[in-house]
Amino acid sequence: MSEFWLISAPGDQENLQALERMNTVTSKSNLSYNTKFSIPDFKVGTLDSLVGLSDELGKLDTFAESLIKKMAQSVVDVMEDAKGKVPENLLANGVDLTSFVTHFEWDMAKYPAKQPLVSVVDTLAKQLAQIETDLKSRTAAYNTLKTNLENLEKKSMGNLFTRTLSDIVSKEDFVLGSEYLITLLVIVPKPSYAQWQKTYESLSDMVVPRSTKLIAEDNEGGLFTVTLFRKVIEDFKTKAKENKFTVREFYYDEKEIKREREEMSRLLSDKKQQYQTSCVALKKGSSTFPDHKVKVTPLGNPDRPAAGQTDRERESEGEGEGPLLRWLKVNFSEAFVAWIHLKALRVFVESVLRYGLPVNFQAVLLQPHKKSSTKRLREVLNSVFRHLDQVAAASILDASVEIPGLQLSNQDYFPYVYFHIDLSLLD
Repeated sequence: MSEFWLISAPGDQENLQALERMNTVTSKSNLSYNTKFSIPDFKVGTLDSLVGLSDELGKLDTFAESLIKKMAQSVVDVMEDAKGKVPENLLANGVDLTSFVTHFEWDMAKYPAKQPLVSVVDTLAKQLAQIETDLKSRTAAYNTLKTNLENLEKKSMGNLFTRTLSDIVSKEDFVLGSEYLITLLVIVPKPSYAQWQKTYESLSDMVVPRSTKLIAEDNEGGLFTVTLFRKVIEDFKTKAKENKFTVREFYYDEKEIKREREEMSRLLSDKKQQYQTSCVALKKGSSTFPDHKVKVTPLGNPDRPAAGQTDRERESEGEGEGPLLRWLKVNFSEAFVAWIHLKALRVFVESVLRYGLPVNFQAVLLQPHKKSSTKRLREVLNSVFRHLDQVAAASILDASVEIPGLQLSNQDYFPYVYFHIDLSLLD
């Protein structure tokens, strides 16, 4: 299980023996794996200052946990198709999270124990706040990029009636620069192909004979060109509609099509090459549109890629990490390391407040073996350490005892200092 219980008990002989009993019972019953959790001796200051620090640490603990969850989710979002490799990118000081927690050592260089506790907490708080600020700005830029790309991608989805045609048509499909002639695009249902070929020249006057060509089709129909005189456009549209042929409102603008393709290419390049682990080198002249719900097949131009073709089919080259992923990996590690240091600080402060001065306690990290065994493990701990809080223990062990204003259950009764570390929330 990726769940840990961080507890402490007084360091006198009686409680050290209680810890040994706990280790024996939990080991024989296969309830948990237990290791000592080393915490340095800090400058305590006054008990009043510790009370205020306890509240601040509680809030900071919650903030840090929320921050690393956000960062873990950001790694998932950025890696997209490589989500199976996310765990190997969520590390703390270069090792997996479980190993870091079970082999925790206080970082004296980064958080000197000789400093007052308030200063150590302030250092951690500023570090986490800066990471959150940077995370917000970086993810905002990435989300803007994704949104812009998705908006362009939506144009390339759907059937011939709704999707963009800029990646289907080519300059050669149109009569351009003519004062009198114009090329229209007409969607013809598949069952009506023969009817179209027989009738399109007579739908109105001044249609250029043999000017139609099928340039693309989807599951429902085909996209045909037809060239006619500008003066009969409206008449042709009306007659086409009567015959259930649909004229798409599309006029070939080479500059606009080039701009749209370049924008899509730029966004894809930014997203793939700058942010993701898999960098796609888009070939010059290739279609830049991603997978579509409806595959549209261009006809008569073998050099033009199908609109339904994927980036991977268009050739994907290169492996690497973009700046956002690199930043997330480095700063996730920093935030996670800071979070576990906060847990250690909380154990220290709560142990001093509960067990008193001089400072003398032993912290232990427990890793429950099974989710189903946590209730039994809790009962063992409550039994072993019930002497630490005899009044509260009596209310638990003897249900007939009622203490006004005090309502405890096995789930919220801790006669010892207890904190929870749940790494499954990062899976």
